[in-house]
Amino acid sequence: MRKTILSALIVGASVMVSCNNDASSKVKVENVEVSKSEAGKSKEVAVMVFEKTEHDFGDMIQGDVVETTFKFKNTGKTALVITNARASCGCTVPKYPEKPIQPGEEAEIEVKFNSRGKKGNQNKRVTLTTNTKAGKEYVRVLANVALKEDKK
Repeated sequence: MRKTILSALIVGASVMVSCNNDASSKVKVENVEVSKSEAGKSKEVAVMVFEKTEHDFGDMIQGDVVETTFKFKNTGKTALVITNARASCGCTVPKYPEKPIQPGEEAEIEVKFNSRGKKGNQNKRVTLTTNTKAGKEYVRVLANVALKEDKK
């Protein structure tokens, strides 16, 4: 009996903790609705075609903040919806279009990289959660960060 009560308390506590991190509150409801309505009309998916998926900032000094833009086009037959963009490190911040990108339209992802506290070769990936066939698309930024003292 004690084990049953203890198990129920542990399960209840874990549910309460996991509910505090409500990821659904971060998703834009109107984008989900557009995605659902488009999916219901057709079996077609959005297709993201990038001009480039990787950008190399080259050599830089620790503390420099740089940014680049990844341009893309929706070549699919349904609206492209990006619901999230997440970088592999807090030093890399992506900014993505919040509105659906219609077939034939172009848009861009901005990525800012802060080299503070970094040294050497850097390879940071940004994961885009989308309504493409794969469900995820990726872009990457690279840099070689040197300390100020190393550049003398």
